[in-house]
This record gives sequence, structure tokens and C-alpha cells, in this order.
Amino acid sequence: MNHLKADPLPPVTLDDVRGARKMLAGVARVTAMEGSRHLTQLVGAPVHFKCENLQRTGSFKLRGAYVRIAGLLPEERAAGVVAASAGNHAQGVALASSLLGVRSTVFMPKGAPLPKISATRDYGAEVRLHGQVVDETLAAAEEYARETGAVFIHPFDHPDVIAGQGTVGLEILEQCPEVRTIVVGIGGGGLAAGIAVAVKALRPDVRIVGVQAAGAAAYPPSLSAGRPVALAGPVTMADGIRVGRPGDVPFTLVSELVDEVRTVTEDDLATALLLCLERAKLVVEPAGASPVAALLSDPGAFEGPVVAVLSGGNVDPVLLQRVLRHGMAAQGRYLAVRLRLTDRPGALATLLGVLSAADANVLDVGHVRTDPRLGLTEAEVDLHLETKGPAHCAEVGQALREAGYRVID
Repeated sequence: MNHLKADPLPPVTLDDVRGARKMLAGVARVTAMEGSRHLTQLVGAPVHFKCENLQRTGSFKLRGAYVRIAGLLPEERAAGVVAASAGNHAQGVALASSLLGVRSTVFMPKGAPLPKISATRDYGAEVRLHGQVVDETLAAAEEYARETGAVFIHPFDHPDVIAGQGTVGLEILEQCPEVRTIVVGIGGGGLAAGIAVAVKALRPDVRIVGVQAAGAAAYPPSLSAGRPVALAGPVTMADGIRVGRPGDVPFTLVSELVDEVRTVTEDDLATALLLCLERAKLVVEPAGASPVAALLSDPGAFEGPVVAVLSGGNVDPVLLQRVLRHGMAAQGRYLAVRLRLTDRPGALATLLGVLSAADANVLDVGHVRTDPRLGLTEAEVDLHLETKGPAHCAEVGQALREAGYRVID
């Protein structure tokens, strides 16, 4: 990414985070801390969720955006602000600007989910759609800033933004003073850096673990190189942490204060999102579920009590539907099977009766009678079933075989 050139920025301190908290009083919610019985049993120690998915605008981003914009000089406010984002930062900037009486323009990719575009407009921003990926959108926003004098509000690479995000850390220490490990998703690094600044200054014994999606994990190679390293084409469903290059300011703080950065797979993310929805009754976007994914993938690696930061809940309904299906498949709760049966009246009804007796829920049926591979009296059936897990899948397969069906796949 080509960022606007600026003078070297000062480091972020605990006093900065405390100042940000005063600024955010009455603006950002002190979000709830909820226990997770399922993860507590799995980890063998108390696990709590810090529910930033319930924050105003649906994510932590309001905190940093408001602190950054509130700190502008009068002449800078008069020039307006501009940002680039696929969703959460866009909404944070839009609402913060409206609350502060500042004109905002937000560039979003042309493929951004419609609910996020609509919400950003509803919060008061002028939305301009540009480019197919965030890097193109970012370049357009920076060009707009140069042409108009509007102040570019970076989503993570500024001390004021990091200080605002760090207020999450102060709340965690107050709500769960016995915490031993904090697990937080990392994209550009602003949230993890801010939390680490606040927590390590007050409780250096608390372990901070960052989590990245394996297909967008820029921090591990960057930490190895000792400098931010750009990825070529990061790919993950977790758009909130799909960042190709760590920010310069957060990278310095993460490298100094974050104890470990882990990666999780797409299957891990889907399973974690499903768990949040089913067990905690919380709608969480894939990026927000990344700490839960880390806990699920290696529960013995975390000393408790553990706080997992659910950073956002702005998930596109279409993506949510896909992710839930993927998460259920990853848990073995979908079964796809192909079999052949004698093509006679009532044969399909008999097959469905066997599945009903096995307590399998039929989601889709494909019935093929005309195919060169089939015998004169044969039909082929493709079934998509919802089951209760891997053991139940095996039971369903056994029931079909015992009923005399020839299972092909």
C-alpha cells in the first residue's frame, strides 16, 4: 500500500489510552463480558468473550475513528475527512464524523456488501464506490485527500486510532481482573497494538495472543523480517482482518508487546462463527470469531482465565449463510451421498423413509433416471443430508447399506 507521507508519529502510551477513554465517555459503549461454558470446558479454565460485536456500528472501529477525528485542528475539521474501508472502519468514521459535525467521504470497493454500504450512508457519510479490492479503494481515498485537503483517516496506522482501540484493553482489565491471556484478531494490527499498550503497562504478566487468518497472515513473516512485509493477494473470508501489510505504527508495538501471533484456517473460522451463534447466541463476523477459532484449534495452549475479543458482528447475510453451511460441513453435520435404486413407483419414498428412521434431515434430492451408466431399471439419487455429526453420518451410511442400497459416494 502507498500511504500518505507524514512526519514520524510518536509512540502510544498508557496515558494516551486513558485520555482516549475520557474522550469516548458517552460515545462508545462499555461492551459486555460474557462467559462461555463450552470453551471453558474445552480449555479447562474460564473463557470470556469481550463483545465488541455489540459496540455501536457493530465493531470496535468507532473507538479509534472518534479519537482520531476529535483530535483534529479546527481547520482540519473544516476540510472534512476521508476514509477507505470495506465495512467496519467505514461505519466507524461515518458515525464519528456525524457526532463531531465533520463532513465525511468514504470510499468502498464496488463489491462491498450492500448492508455495509447502506449503513455507512445512514451514519451520514458520502459513499463513493471505487475499485474491486481495498488496496484500490485506499489509493482512491488518498488521492482524494491530496486533491481536496480532506484529512485521511487510516484504519489502523495512527497513534490516535491505536489509543482509541486500546480502551478495549482497559475495560478487559476492569471486567476480568484475574485474566491471564487475551486473544485478539489481527489485520493491520491497530486493535492488538492498542490492547497490548494498555494491558502490558498495567499487567505485564498477561499474555497477549494475536490471531490471523492463514491466507492473510502478514505478521509472521513481518516479525521474522523485523519490518512490515507485504503479502501478494491475501485471501480469507474474514474481510475484517484481510490486510496485506502491517501498519508501521502498530507493527512496532505488536513486535514489542504481543507475545505470540497464531494463524487459523478457513474451516477453523467457520466452525468458530457457528459456535458463537449456536452456543453463545452472538452474531459475530469471521474476523471477530478468529480468537474463538484459535481456542478451538489448540485449546491446551492458553492459560486461563482467557478473554477472547469478539471484534465485530457486521457479517453480510449472504456470507453468513455460506459460512454457516461451511461450518456445519467442517463439523461433519452435512452428508452428501449418491446411491442407486430400482426405478419403480414408491422407491424414492421408501428411501426417504429409511433416512427418516435414521433421523437424517434431507436438504436436497437429485433424481436421475436417464443416463448411459444406468441399467434399464435403475435410477441414481444424489442426497444432501443434515446430520448430528460424524458418528451420526456413519450410522446413516450403515442404515442405508442394511436396507440394501448400493452407495456409490
